[in-house]
Amino acid sequence: MICHACGREVRLLGRVGRLDRCNECGADLHCCRNCRFFDAGARFECREPIAEPVRDKAAANHCEHFAPNTKVALTGASKSRTAADDARKAFEQLFKKKS
Repeated sequence: MICHACGREVRLLGRVGRLDRCNECGADLHCCRNCRFFDAGARFECREPIAEPVRDKAAANHCEHFAPNTKVALTGASKSRTAADDARKAFEQLFKKKS
C-alpha cells in the first residue's frame, strides 16, 4: 500500500491492522486517506455507503469498508513540497536573466 502522508510504499504481511503505522513517517495506515474508497468528491468523502462521516480522515479508525489504497498518494506532504519546489525552479529558470 502507499502511505497517504509520505507517499512511500508500505509492505505489510496480512491485513492492515487499526494500530499499524508507516515505518517511514509514523502515520496511521488504517485510515480514510489510505483507503481505496476515499474520494474527496463523494458524500462523507467515501465511495462506500457509510451512515456517519469520519471526522479525522488521517487518524486510525474502525471502518469495516477499509481496503488499502495501492495508488500513488497525490496529497502527501513531502511529495507536494517537492512538486512545488520543482515548479518554482522551473519558473525561475524561465525568467532568469542571461549574462
